[in-house]
Amino acid sequence: MSENNFRYQNHFRKKLHTIIFGTDTKAGKLFDVILLYAILMSIIIVMVESVEKINIQYAAELRTLEWIFTIFFTVEYVLRLYSSTKPLKYAFSFLGIIDLLALIPTYMTIFIPGAQFLIVVRAVRLLRVFRVMKLTRYLGEANVLGQALWNSRRKIIVFLGAVMSIVIISGTVMYVIEGAENGFNSIPLSIYWAVVTLTTVGYGDIAPQTTIGQTFSVILMLTGYAIIAVPTGIVTTEIRITEKENHDKQPENCLKCDRSDHDGDADFCKFCGIKIVP
Repeated sequence: MSENNFRYQNHFRKKLHTIIFGTDTKAGKLFDVILLYAILMSIIIVMVESVEKINIQYAAELRTLEWIFTIFFTVEYVLRLYSSTKPLKYAFSFLGIIDLLALIPTYMTIFIPGAQFLIVVRAVRLLRVFRVMKLTRYLGEANVLGQALWNSRRKIIVFLGAVMSIVIISGTVMYVIEGAENGFNSIPLSIYWAVVTLTTVGYGDIAPQTTIGQTFSVILMLTGYAIIAVPTGIVTTEIRITEKENHDKQPENCLKCDRSDHDGDADFCKFCGIKIVP
C-alpha cells in the first residue's frame, strides 16, 4: 500500500469517526438523528408485525422493511468498528454489545421463526438521544440513581430474602389449610398464590374457600401493603446519601469568576484557570 493511500485511508477513517461517534458537527448530529429515526421505525415495524390482521395482509412488505433496517444497522455497526480507534473497546462496551444484539434477531429468523420480535432490544439504542440532544445532565441524575441502587443491593437482597421466606411459609400453610380439593394442588402452586396475594395483584385464579384460609389471606394482604414501601424507602435514603456525597465533592465557587459548576475533582477553574479554594 502506497503512502498516499495510507494517508487517505487514515484521513477517511478519522472523518468517519467524527461523523459516527461525534455530535459536534452538522454531519455527526444528522447521522445520529437519522439513526434514531431508523431505530424507532424498525421497532414500530416489529410491533405492527405482531398484529395478526396486519401481518396477514402485509407480511412480505413488513419483512422486507425489517431486512432493510437490519442491513442498514449491520453496515453502521461495521463502520463503527472500522472507524473506532479501539474497536475491541467499542465492541465490548455497553452500547457496542447492544448494537450487536440488535442485529442478531433478524438473522436468527433464518433458523428460528418468530425471533424477529426480539428486535425490540433496539429500544435501548435510543439512549443515544441523550448524547444527540446534549442531555448529559440527565445521565448524571441516572448515575445517582444507579449508584443508589448499587449501594442498596445488600439491603434489597436481605429484603427479598425475607419476602421469599414469607411467601414460602405462607404458601405451605395455605396448602395445609385448603388442600387440593380447594385448588391448592401443590406447595409450588400455593407459593404462586402467596406471591400474587402478597403483592396485592389478586388474579383470582386461585382463592381460598375456608374461613381460616380467607382470614389468613387477609393477614397476608395487609402484610403486603406494609412491605411494599420498604424497598422504596431503602432506595430513597440511598439517593439522598449519594446526592449529599456528590454535593460535598463539588468545589466551592471560583473567587474570580464566581462559577460553581466544576467537575467534582477539579483543582482549577475550567472557566478562568485560577486555583479553586477548597
